[in-house]
Amino acid sequence: MRAVERKSHIHKVAIVGPECTGKTDLSSFLAEHYRTAWVKEYARAYLDNLNRPYDETDLLKIAHGQLRMEDEWSSEANRVLICDTNLIVIKIWSEFKYGRCDQEIIDLMQSRTYDLTLLTFIDIPWQDDPQREHPEERQKLWDRYVAELQNQNLPFAEVKGERDQRRLTATAAIDKLLSKNVDG
Repeated sequence: MRAVERKSHIHKVAIVGPECTGKTDLSSFLAEHYRTAWVKEYARAYLDNLNRPYDETDLLKIAHGQLRMEDEWSSEANRVLICDTNLIVIKIWSEFKYGRCDQEIIDLMQSRTYDLTLLTFIDIPWQDDPQREHPEERQKLWDRYVAELQNQNLPFAEVKGERDQRRLTATAAIDKLLSKNVDG
């Protein structure tokens, strides 16, 4: 009889928050810390390769690309998959920029579950980047994130402070998640 290898449950952790709040830095750190895969932000590569300004229709393409990457990297994860963004980010951005969100993005967002969401706060300095648009609106966006996570009743932890404090907060939240599920 051949033994069948059974992969344990992969816990998905999404890092969300307004622009320029350290999501990618934290994602990279967490992936290294947990020796696991992380899903980069698809929008960045998509927009880098776009030969025109993006518009509302691009957000659905970005949503599909983000989920495709998430699915592809899940098999490479070690106990936890770190997702540097998820569709909540696209929904909030769409509503903020266009006053609405494509129903397909909402449906896709609601079809996905994450074991934990880390919400990065706006207490780090703004750094200019061609893909960042609204440094003066980070508080409004933060408030939208809190409301969205609460309205969806999603488990989340706020990540604030200097880099070391953010890392400690994030790893403590993930460690707590992993320790709850040691026995499966």
